[in-house]
Amino acid sequence: MKEIYQDKVQAYKLSAASFLPELNSLSYTRLTIFLMTGILIMLFAASGWIIPVVLTAAIGATWFAFTLRRYNLLTADKKRVEFLLQINEAELLRMHNDLSTFPTGAQFLSRRHDYAADLDVFGHHALFQLLNRTTTGSGERLLADWLSAPADRQTITGRQAAVRELADKLDWRQKFQASGMPFHSTNSDHDLLLKWIEEAPQFLPSRKRLLTTSLSLAVVSSLALGWFLYHFLFHLRDLTGIHLLPLIGIAIINAIYLRKFRHAAEDIIVSTQRNMGIIGAYQSLIKTAEKQQFETKELNDLQAAFGQTGTKASAEIGTLKRILEMFQQKGTRNTIGKNAFYGMLNNLWLIDVHLILKTEEWKSRNRAQIGPWIAAVSELEALASIAGFACSNPQYVFPEITTEPYLIDFKTVGHPLLKQEKRISNDFTMHGRGATTMITGSNMAGKSTFLRTVGINLVLAFMGAPCCASYARVSPLRVFTSMRTQDNLEESVSSFYAELQRIEQLLKLVGEGEPIFFLLDEMFKGTNSQDRFRGGVSLIRQLSELNAFGMISTHDLDLAQLTKDLAIGNFSFNSTIRDGQISFDYRLTPGICTDFNASELMKRSGIRILSDIGSL
Repeated sequence: MKEIYQDKVQAYKLSAASFLPELNSLSYTRLTIFLMTGILIMLFAASGWIIPVVLTAAIGATWFAFTLRRYNLLTADKKRVEFLLQINEAELLRMHNDLSTFPTGAQFLSRRHDYAADLDVFGHHALFQLLNRTTTGSGERLLADWLSAPADRQTITGRQAAVRELADKLDWRQKFQASGMPFHSTNSDHDLLLKWIEEAPQFLPSRKRLLTTSLSLAVVSSLALGWFLYHFLFHLRDLTGIHLLPLIGIAIINAIYLRKFRHAAEDIIVSTQRNMGIIGAYQSLIKTAEKQQFETKELNDLQAAFGQTGTKASAEIGTLKRILEMFQQKGTRNTIGKNAFYGMLNNLWLIDVHLILKTEEWKSRNRAQIGPWIAAVSELEALASIAGFACSNPQYVFPEITTEPYLIDFKTVGHPLLKQEKRISNDFTMHGRGATTMITGSNMAGKSTFLRTVGINLVLAFMGAPCCASYARVSPLRVFTSMRTQDNLEESVSSFYAELQRIEQLLKLVGEGEPIFFLLDEMFKGTNSQDRFRGGVSLIRQLSELNAFGMISTHDLDLAQLTKDLAIGNFSFNSTIRDGQISFDYRLTPGICTDFNASELMKRSGIRILSDIGSL
């Protein structure tokens, strides 16, 4: 895949550069048109030739508009190519595990979550950064939800099927992602948009009366304007103030009539100005999805949501977008640089009334559909994100979700956040209610990393993503961890008490009856060795009798010796010391660790280790 992304990067760089000559030419053409039109208008006006002035202005404006439209279309095409370039450059960064430039998803992180804080699900160099390819806030939130809560077996298998299909549609996926990128904004709020759409209509019940009144006033305004322009163009010498009076009079009447709509118009502008980007994103993403043919039921069901009313969702959202774009031209009373041209047209033809009615008609027509549309496009974004992850890692495997309870079986499982060339993979299997695996090892040998390796691959499995393994078979479980407990000065909580709170949380979850897989790193490390041993033994015995199984890492050899009395499996990570140098192979080995390196590490840090402490 690396070569494919590199080829696409080079191709898109060349394509983006190819737009520049014509764009520059159009810029010079527009400037020439503007200058020539201005000069001709001044010459004709100086001679008193009104008709040539009008014709020159009309031709110049049309020509200018044509070149501007062509320029904007080319700019949009160039921008689309640049987005595709960014997408492929981002894929290369992910393949090198360089995640520093991607959104962290830190807003979704809760310290009380079952596992997110310990397994690097969100934050810097996190799983979210590796997966996330969404462009909307709702898609991003849904992906975070999938990472935070395991799905049921049927949902997982459905997502796997959809991801497999999307993983093979590389060009469509990238086009889909690029279609939402022009509108990406961290300030958008789709919840606020939904709330606004669900508001009851204010003027729609009086639609017929309001249209009759506004159209009548607009006709009178047009007649008054026509009367004035006729005398201005053809009888300029006879033009007097009396010819302007009808226009002024109807403008005053219209302004008074529009006052009753001012609050509603400003409310629409204020409620939607932050969400113009996300409306554009939804329209563009849905339009791209509507054109694609899918095979799996899951993807076809999502696509079907965009056409339930017989009208394409993208067309309906496009209608709303155009209405709101016109409203944004109006501005509010507090807007700096409010569009005066809109104000003049509004005073003549009561644009506010028509736009308000069109807005309320749209909301009434689509109120029930907008939620499912957003949900469907968000799910497509989340699935496409996982598919991008799967496509970039074809060596990863989709796990079998078995009905056999309390089962984890991985072959050559590794940590997806480690670079492939540095990643050491291991086989790991455990099963059975109450089973516990004890991991012992020397410092920095890989105990905690292996616990996180198993945990993060379970997170991937339960969201429908492939695992960083050559084989995976797991049963539906709820993962719980206690690994990074720390002091909380604000809440006056010590690290030891924070760990006790996590253990209490674990025991409550286990008591609910749902199968739990726990990962505990260095239990009760904040207390003395005697209490640590007593507490560890007690907790392991208690968990072995409940609906849970899991892994525990420890330095405590006495705790590891429990295998003689309980059904505990022992594995270890070991190190070797040669010529004062410590080396690690990061290989999971059956049995209790036989070598420890803490003294050697302390010695290398400058501590003079005593050979005989008995004489102290």
